[in-house]
Amino acid sequence: MGDMAAARRDRGQALPLVLIIVAITVLTLVGAGFAAQRVMDRNRAQTAADAAALAGVLEGRTGASRMAAANGATLVSFARTGEVVTVTVDRHGVLATARATNGP
Repeated sequence: MGDMAAARRDRGQALPLVLIIVAITVLTLVGAGFAAQRVMDRNRAQTAADAAALAGVLEGRTGASRMAAANGATLVSFARTGEVVTVTVDRHGVLATARATNGP
């Protein structure tokens, strides 16, 4: 009978440990999800900036603004220096800058 009581006591001690491990696993997965979302937001902002810069070379500020909006971003700045266009866009709080040129 002493073995059964010891087995019940051991099982009761293991439960908090299992709950701690489950909690740590869940927190790790949530943290990884947030990190992955941040990387995706950054990539999408950079894609919007790249597209806006290319459109800006051909169509100026209007084209850059339109292309940024088409990619879910807002044109923050537009500069043309000779053949080089530099834009900055904001996509959900993430800023990205890109340059494009119509030459070699």
